[in-house]
Amino acid sequence: MKETEGAQESKGAQGSQESSEQERRLGDLERELTLLSRHFIASRGPRIGQSLDRSAYVLLTRLETGEPLTLKELAHTFQADVSTIHRQVNAMLRHGLVERVGDPAGGVARRFRPTPLGLERLEADRAISRAGAARLIAAAGWSGERTQQFLTLLVEFNHGIEELEGLAWVGAGGRAKDSSGTK
Repeated sequence: MKETEGAQESKGAQGSQESSEQERRLGDLERELTLLSRHFIASRGPRIGQSLDRSAYVLLTRLETGEPLTLKELAHTFQADVSTIHRQVNAMLRHGLVERVGDPAGGVARRFRPTPLGLERLEADRAISRAGAARLIAAAGWSGERTQQFLTLLVEFNHGIEELEGLAWVGAGGRAKDSSGTK
């Protein structure tokens, strides 16, 4: 009986140690994700040469990947209030970045899609973002293989988040093909 109690105590201590180690890893992960976000945004510089604000950039990125979406669908995708999305889309309409289109299924809700100008400005801003990412990769001294490993893990992580939250980046057609070659 004493051996069993000793084994249980040892197992309990091991479980507590594993739990503590998991807590440390989660804390480290949270901090590193926060830093990644900050560094990536900072790497883009003070938005010199960029014509889109962050909300337009993100909304256009989403709208270019699939069929036109309603305000409600965009709000669901970004877990935002419809009023917030409405305000952002209206600003984009005024600047000619998106356009309203009818619902091909005959619904009454208006859908939005990027205009050629919106896509042109998105690509120009993306080039600046990619240059910032290239500076970060170069500063880290990463090889193409190491960069690909990071990309593969990041894609897997984002897919897991989307699956968990039920918020795939694109609609029924699935996620847009990414540069890791996965879907």
